[in-house]
Amino acid sequence: MKVSDFDYELPEELIAQDPLEDRSSSRLLILDKETGGIRHEVFRNIKNELRPGDCLVINNTRVIPARLFGTREGTGGAVELLLLKRVTGDIWETLVRPGKKARPGMRIVFSDKLAAEVTEVVDDGNRLVRFEYDGIFEEILDELGEMPLPPYITHKLADPERYQTVYAKYKGSAAAPTAGLHFTPELLAEIREMGVEIAEVTLHVGLGTFRPVKVDDVKDHHMHSEFYKIDAETAEKINKAKAAGGRIIAVGTTSCRTLESAADENGVIHAGSDNTEIFIYPGYKFKAVDALITNFHLPKSTLMMLVSALAGRENIMKAYKEAVELRYRFFSFGDAMFIR
Repeated sequence: MKVSDFDYELPEELIAQDPLEDRSSSRLLILDKETGGIRHEVFRNIKNELRPGDCLVINNTRVIPARLFGTREGTGGAVELLLLKRVTGDIWETLVRPGKKARPGMRIVFSDKLAAEVTEVVDDGNRLVRFEYDGIFEEILDELGEMPLPPYITHKLADPERYQTVYAKYKGSAAAPTAGLHFTPELLAEIREMGVEIAEVTLHVGLGTFRPVKVDDVKDHHMHSEFYKIDAETAEKINKAKAAGGRIIAVGTTSCRTLESAADENGVIHAGSDNTEIFIYPGYKFKAVDALITNFHLPKSTLMMLVSALAGRENIMKAYKEAVELRYRFFSFGDAMFIR
């Protein structure tokens, strides 16, 4: 299976640069994974596709202002640092630009309150850095950091909260779980009132999602690691819904990867926390997830492979072709798809 099998033509003007004023007014492409049938709706009408007894699983991670700008100690050269994930305590895995000069021992100064030292070069050229600060790290980060929008978004975001879901709680992501951006508190309340369970899991999204796949054969690709957590109450809620015949509907590929990582061979979700490197591509047998709400993904990305595993590659490529023809908005601030 070749990475090129998941390529498609996308006019640049279809990449959404700004969020819609009303989160729930995005367009919604509904794809039947069994028949390949396609319908078109408005996102707020997703509630008409849900049934009492279904369980909607959302990722309550919160994006941190992970982009920092500083100077190299001694030379004053500009340095950009992107926090990917906390390894332990004050040590973080980061992406440093320019990378060539970011050798162990290099110090970066961000302000009189915050500095960092590169301690190690790790996989993919990422750097481990140890932060030194005066005060509370999270407060300093809120003050100095910027929201780490994906590289294909060139517009500045007027309101940083629009790159957070309305249910974001636990800080730790370098990117938003974007399928959830379409939900409003009102829509979630309506869904609950219908008798649909809403279960919250946490997966802190890394930037590996946006990294291009550099191999030709899909099976040669190694997935990035991401931290997830499911508490006992949530696991019980999901398992109860499944046992009663309800569908488990993942909101976003991050919720999907969390559920499939935590499920045993019988589809039972086990509570706990771990790091997952699960790579889902065609041929994968889903254990827990029945349906998926997701955005439109980058060509040749691991996320294209994941949705193709659930719906079938031919169905996905046909749906994407139709979405391009109908001028859907793509990627993080774009429109949505419901694979049912």
